[in-house]
Formats: sequence, structure tokens, C-alpha cells
Amino acid sequence: MSITPLTFINNPLLQDTSSMYLEEETSAKAGVLSCFFSLKEEVGALAKALRLFEEKGINLMHIESRPSRLNNQEFEFFISVDTSYSKSLEEVIDGLRTEISGHVHELSRNKQKDTVPWFPNDIQDLDRFANQILSYGSELDSDHPGFTDPVYRTRRKEFADIAYNYRQLCTPHTPAASTTVSSPCWSSTAATGRTTSPSWRTSHATCSVRQQIVPKCSTSYASITCTGFRLRPVAGLLSSRDFLAGLAFRVFHSTQYIRHQSKPMYTPEPDICHELLGHVPLFADPTFAQFSQEIGLASLGAPDEYIERLATVYWFTVEFGLCKQGSEIKAYGAGLLSSFGELKYCLTDKPKIQPFDPAKTSLQKYPITEFQPVYFVAESFDDAKERVRRFADTIPRPFSVRYNAYTQSIEVLDNTQQLRNLADNIRGEIGILCNALRKME
Repeated sequence: MSITPLTFINNPLLQDTSSMYLEEETSAKAGVLSCFFSLKEEVGALAKALRLFEEKGINLMHIESRPSRLNNQEFEFFISVDTSYSKSLEEVIDGLRTEISGHVHELSRNKQKDTVPWFPNDIQDLDRFANQILSYGSELDSDHPGFTDPVYRTRRKEFADIAYNYRQLCTPHTPAASTTVSSPCWSSTAATGRTTSPSWRTSHATCSVRQQIVPKCSTSYASITCTGFRLRPVAGLLSSRDFLAGLAFRVFHSTQYIRHQSKPMYTPEPDICHELLGHVPLFADPTFAQFSQEIGLASLGAPDEYIERLATVYWFTVEFGLCKQGSEIKAYGAGLLSSFGELKYCLTDKPKIQPFDPAKTSLQKYPITEFQPVYFVAESFDDAKERVRRFADTIPRPFSVRYNAYTQSIEVLDNTQQLRNLADNIRGEIGILCNALRKME
């Protein structure tokens, strides 16, 4: 057993801005459990906790400590133990919870199999993956419309460099502006049909989108601060897990470049037309902003297979979603709102239109470079939100999370103190509501 007091490990469930645990390389054996628990600062507290492991013959392979971030009268202990005696281990964990600590969180069991995937804990953690793009960026495939255009490629590289050098808390929050010039691509794609939802049209007006001129991202950024969303420049496509994680912080990773002028109605990857005509106006709508953030929060720490299912739900809602409004079907997906051709196509008899059910929708395969063969229509946008919430509740995750807008961080709700803090916040909000209702009466 190695004892390393007051050193720290870089684990997302423990991390804060001032200190981290640092775990030494331990045994490569598969049967290892990592967890942490808290103890009051009193004589004999740690000895009593360790005696539980000793009595069951369980070997401690690693132990570290630090002052608790939640209670200045407590210490947190990080341990790794041999899980060869799994039944006895469960009894020890139960003993820690009921007799000594009350706050025990398992980080991983059997190492790689059940380890909770890393997720950003603080908004500045987005810097850790924002440049891990999967494709495009400043390099274009040979079949890209702008591949043989040196001027276009130079401009793409300028935007990619801006994204690569961006830092969440060090760079001004307003992303780089697009060139404020007339563009045939923008003029062509900015014309939208009457099949869009009223909330999008209202938000579209709020964002002051002009058909003749490519707007600056700074203008669009300012228009969505009413819901707490912000734009962050990105050089290309992110993984589903990384992109959804940004939404949890109300951060939308936005491309800055525009599609090539040779094909104004087509782009093989998201561009500024798609972002500013499709996504940004809806982020100015409080209901849609909350819906997007809830999908992001549901992704944090989720297993890989559920990330893909969540990404598919996102695709058929935020990107290509339809919903009923009275006797009509309206579009609210950004992929539809930024593509007049597909907007008209989706309401013909060519594609299949199926009712939105996240459990089934999440399993639907979809193409990314052609019109969709199937679309899902919700009874209403509120109905879609509620269905996604219920689907998110089925994701296997040993904790719940909430976003703290004051600290711009994720709170892992896995102990009684966190739940008390949340209850206090809710109690305060309910008090404000009741007071307002009394005054209105």
C-alpha cells in the first residue's frame, strides 16, 4: 500500500480549480476499485475507517487525502483497493456509508470496464478537447467544392487558426467575426420558407439576420446572451461526446467559415450559414435553449453507446426536427432551416414521416451528406422536450448532475450535502414565486 498525503488526482468527479488528486501507477490487475469518501477532522476517524478493510482482509493499494471542498471540517480520502473479495468489499462500502462517512462515491470498478468516462467539470475544461476535430478544419478532402480554390483554402486556414488559439476564459467571449461583406452563398441560403416554426421566426428577427450581408458572429453572440448561450469558434467537426458536453455549459461550438460559392445550396460540413440561420436564432428562445442544455447534461459521464443514441436524438430533433402546430407540420431543426432545398423536400411524400419516440428514434441510422430518408415529428415542441427528458432518465449513470450558472461548473449530485444545497436553492426560488403570486393577487 502506498500512502501519499495531501496529493491529488485529476479526476473529473473530484476536480476543482485549486487542487487535484495525483494517483500513482498501481497494479495492472483487473480487480481494482477506486472510490473516495469523507471523514470529520477528529482523532481516530481514519483508523476506524481503515479497520473495516482490515477486518475483511481487503488490501488497500493506494490512499490519498485532501481537505474537503464541501465542508471545511472534513477531509476527503481517495483509495484504490483489491476487489478479489467482492462480497466483503460491498460490506465495507456499506459500513463506510452507514457507520462512518455517509459520503462514498465509487469512481471505477474493474478498471476499464466500468470507469465513468471523463467529462468537463468547469467551463474552461472545454479547452481540453475543442481542437480535437474529426475532419475538415483547414484541410479539405479532394471532393470538397473548395479544394482547388487557393483563396478559399487560405481563408479557411485563418478561421481554423482563430479557433485553435481560442481559450474559454482568456479570450474575449465574442468569437471571431465573419467578413462583413455581401455573399451569394449567404443571400441564397438566408431565404427561408413559411414552414418554419413561429419561435424560430421570432428568434430570427431578434438576431437581426439580414439576407444581403453575412453577419458578424459578434452580433449573433450578443443576441443569444438573453438565454445564457455563447458561441465558441471551432475549426471542424467534434466528436458527439465533446460537442454535446459543450451544450451542458450553454456553449455552442460554431464554425466560422462559409460554404464555397460554387455550390451555395450544398455544404459537406456545418458552415456559418448552417450555424447562424439554423442554430443561433433558436438559442435566443429560452425553451429551446433549455432543451439543448438538457441534452448536453444527459451526455456527461454517459456510456459510449448512449452517447451515440443521444447524438441520434439530437440529429432528429435539433438538426432535423419537425413538430405539429395545429393541423400543420412545422420545421425547427437547424439542418432544415439552413437548407431551403431540404426544407421543401421534407414535407413532400418522398421521405417517411414517423412519430417522435426517443427510444426508437435513437436507433435510426441516418446519412450526413444527402437528404434524410426519414423524419420524426413531435406532437409539440413541449412534448418533444418531455420525451427526451424521460429518455435521459434511462441512461445508466451512478449520479445526477446540474449546471451551476454562478460558478459555470458542473455539480455532481452524489452526496447528501449536494442535495441539501440544491434543496436550499429550490426553496429560495419557490419563495420568490410565492411572494410574486401574493403581490399579483
